Amino acid sequence: MISLRRISRSVGFCLSARSYSIAPGVTAAKVLTVDANGDRKKVQPNFTRGTPGASVVSTVPKNPIVAAAFASLRNEEPPGKEDTPAAEMKQDVQIDEMILKANTVAELLAIADVTKVSRKQALKIVSILAEWSSIKKVNLSEFESDSRFVDLCSLLGRTGQPRTTSTKPGQARQKELHVDDLQTVLGITANDEAAKLIAGLTLPQMIKVMTSLAMKKKRSIPLLRSLSFNIASNPGQMNLKECGDLLYAMASLNFRDVVLTGRICSDLEQELAKNTDKIAPIVSILTSLGMLRYRDGTVLDNLCGWIAAHHELCKPTQLGSLLLSLATLNYEPISMDAIKAKLVANVTENDFIRSADWLNTVWSLTALNCVNGDQLSSVLCPEFFHRLQEERRGIVQPSMKMKLLNLAAAAKRVTGAKEMLLANHQVDLFVPFEPTKEKRVLITGMLDALKSLIPSESMVKISQATTMGFTIDAECVLDKKCLPLPVDKEHEHGTRIALLVHDYHDMCQGPHASLNGMHALYMRLLEQRGYTVLSIPYSEFNTSDKLLKRVEYLQKKFKSIVTSKQ
Repeated sequence: MISLRRISRSVGFCLSARSYSIAPGVTAAKVLTVDANGDRKKVQPNFTRGTPGASVVSTVPKNPIVAAAFASLRNEEPPGKEDTPAAEMKQDVQIDEMILKANTVAELLAIADVTKVSRKQALKIVSILAEWSSIKKVNLSEFESDSRFVDLCSLLGRTGQPRTTSTKPGQARQKELHVDDLQTVLGITANDEAAKLIAGLTLPQMIKVMTSLAMKKKRSIPLLRSLSFNIASNPGQMNLKECGDLLYAMASLNFRDVVLTGRICSDLEQELAKNTDKIAPIVSILTSLGMLRYRDGTVLDNLCGWIAAHHELCKPTQLGSLLLSLATLNYEPISMDAIKAKLVANVTENDFIRSADWLNTVWSLTALNCVNGDQLSSVLCPEFFHRLQEERRGIVQPSMKMKLLNLAAAAKRVTGAKEMLLANHQVDLFVPFEPTKEKRVLITGMLDALKSLIPSESMVKISQATTMGFTIDAECVLDKKCLPLPVDKEHEHGTRIALLVHDYHDMCQGPHASLNGMHALYMRLLEQRGYTVLSIPYSEFNTSDKLLKRVEYLQKKFKSIVTSKQ
């Protein structure tokens, strides 16, 4: 007797109820694209159930559907006619309509007798039966031994690839098939259908699907959520490479899931101790964590501690990636002193092939507050900017220009740093700042509340441009009694406040959430210019709150700042 659980692992669905499964109505509501399947032989309908224990089951090797059903879906249909005849396309539509209208097991299985169904139509029928079984609409015993159901599963198991047989007893009869897990899932037209099949994959297969999605740049949210849920809840242990591949796929697809990332970091801690000589996956994981803005101090300490202990394996480009990730996450690990002494102290511009990599390294050291004057001077000169332009074919990215402006502002407080770039290239470094739609909403909500506190336009500056690579959302000056003063004048006893609104993208996620390194650097640069910075994070300031509540929030923050200055 065939086990439906065994079938589910093969075909790709799971009969247990899961939060990412779709309702049977939705399952039946979508028509799948039909593949060309050659000539089709019509036969008369047969509503009679097959007898249990049919020869189809007894003559094949143990668990044939598990071995073959998924394999067929991972490979495309066999070569056939390029243009489907109109009559055949009409027939396919009729079959799809029959599948949609079927309400019983007998009606679904009878469709396979009406004509030769395609693989995707067979998958649709089997998927609907599995869904009905999972919600207790039908019993497995009603169809598990039916020859028509077995034929449908056998159709899914066909691969079109030659098999090798042997007359010697005990020798394998069939070569192990190399399959593409992405084709298994994405060969199905509907994303919801594909997401429902994820539960039947093994942990390595699910990771392979995720990495294949990243390679294909296919960002299917239902599919990614299903993968995330099933991987996070899978009891298997991921090795170091699988952790790195999965994080890189998530970062490439810009898919952030705190639960899944936490699960990966948990496995990562156990696998890290087994690694003795492979630094590439360590650096890859650090890079991906930086791209995902996931800040977990314990994991970062362990990864950086491993690199510090094996510093002789670390190449300059890998050091640059490490520093950029730490700077982005605004985190200084406990092994930072060892990294500075063993790695940072010896790195120079000549160690990097691309000028952009050296720029990122110097910016990272600045964000981590451990840059020296020589390193800053090497990028704040016209010669370096010209090399950067040549490498970029005359087009320097706005992000690079912003970093150069950050460094020019930071150089004023670093001993030995020489800034010679702005004098001749300030126009070339100009970057127009335009907030995202989500951030613009937050800024507007903040300004509405600020105008209620300080109605005079002469006492508030809005969207104040700076030469430091960013803008100030609002600026005001308050006296000792928290009353506003003219913003364009200097006040000996006044407190000049810069208000910066921070949305979701300005923050790091994870167990140790904070501002990301870029915005933390902005705040530090403003403080060096004599400002008191008021950060307004999205987690504290909600535009859906009433105006009075937002005004009270700002008023409380202002009083706290003025009181601390006295």
